[in-house]
Parts: sequence; C-alpha cells; structure tokens
Amino acid sequence: MNEFTDEELRNADDRVLAMATPPEQLRAALQQAEGYRNFLTTLTGLLTVVFVLKGQENLSKMTTGPRWWVIGLLAGAFLLLLAASWLMVSAVHERPGRKLPSGAEYLLRYERQRAKSVRRTTGWARWMGLAGVLAVSAASLVTWIFPGKS
Repeated sequence: MNEFTDEELRNADDRVLAMATPPEQLRAALQQAEGYRNFLTTLTGLLTVVFVLKGQENLSKMTTGPRWWVIGLLAGAFLLLLAASWLMVSAVHERPGRKLPSGAEYLLRYERQRAKSVRRTTGWARWMGLAGVLAVSAASLVTWIFPGKS
C-alpha cells in the first residue's frame, strides 16, 4: 500500500514538471535573491540599532565591570541577531542552485519535511531575535546606569 493517493502523485508529477520550466527557475532565483536582499537589509538595520542605541560613545570612561558587561552583551546580541537572521534566510530559501530529483513521492516527502524544518527554524530564530534585542536593551541600560567618569 502506498502512503500517497494516485491523485496526490499525479498532482506532484505536474508540479515537478512545472518547477523545471525556465520561467519557474527564474522566478525561484529571483525569490532567492529577494530573500538575501532582505537578509542584508535586516542585518544592516540590526547593526544600526546596536551602534545607535548602545548608550555611551566611549566605553573606556566606564569602570571595568560595567564596561565588560556592555561589551559582552553587545557581542552576544550581535551574534544572536546575526544567527537569527541567517536562520530566517535559511528557513525561507534553501541553497541557491539546489536541484530536486524528479518523482512525485519524493516531492511529497520533501514538502512535508521542508514544512517541519521551516517551522522549527523559525521558532529558534524568533527566540534568538528576542534574546538579542533584550541583550542590546540591557547593554544600553548598563551604560545609562553606570555612565562612568565625565
């Protein structure tokens, strides 16, 4: 007994053939390019937020403890936000140029697995983004609470 109905297999065969046409290949490539563009735009915005909202311009005026807290929080936030952005790009767009083998059953299994993967990756990225934003906020608060010498 097959896990897919004949209609599902026929529909998947039709989709595989449609995905292989040059117009569909172009559309997919353009969508991937748009995703990477959005990623770079997001990353630029995140960097701007980190550097604009961090508080003091010169951390060397702060005492040693708070200064290292701010540096650690900003570095951690940057890494978290970078990883979250990359996870979102990976969730939406796979490796450029990846080819799917033909076959209705393969396509149906792939679609199921890909949907699970996108949901899982998006969940991780959401939490990492939240933690990154909270870390930037905490670093800003530290610079305001412990401004150091004038």
